[in-house]
This record gives sequence, structure tokens and C-alpha cells, in this order.
Amino acid sequence: MVKFIEIVTVKKKSDITNLGKFLFNKSANKAAIYRKTGISETRLSLLSNDPSTILTAQESYLIALAIDVDPGELQKQIFKDVKLNSIEEQEALAAKSKKYK
Repeated sequence: MVKFIEIVTVKKKSDITNLGKFLFNKSANKAAIYRKTGISETRLSLLSNDPSTILTAQESYLIALAIDVDPGELQKQIFKDVKLNSIEEQEALAAKSKKYK
């Protein structure tokens, strides 16, 4: 006989995404965003709480419009940790690219 064990995971506050933090700080209502954008509340919850969920550009733009925020400002806040490669990383990638040609 095989027994199945249900594993329950608890989200840590640190798991909230930058979008989730932004929406929380704006006191955004996910139900209202859903009605305005068509993005389901389930999808909005995933985008807000699961760092592995990928936000599309269209979703980002629609959310910004729905909460009356400049789309560029939303992008700056959500992707504030995204940086270009350093000079050293660029050089390493260039060398790697030449190696494969």
C-alpha cells in the first residue's frame, strides 16, 4: 500500500515579488485589476507571490494602466535589480562568442 503525504509550503514574506510589493504599496485591488485587464486573480497572485512566474510586457503595461501609473515607473520599480553586464562580463562573453565562431 502506498501512502501519499501532502506537503504544505508556506510562503515567506521574502518570496513576494517586486510587482507584489509595488501593488501592495499602491493598495491595488487585484479584483479591480482583473476586471480592467482580464488578467485573472490567480495569475495576479502568482505574479505577486512567486518569483519564478514570468511577467510579460503586455501584462505589465495593462497593470500600469489599470492602476493609473506610468508604465515606465512600474517597470523601473519591478526591474530595479536588473543591471547590464559589467565590462569584465562583456569581455568574457565576447571572448566566448569568438571562440565558437
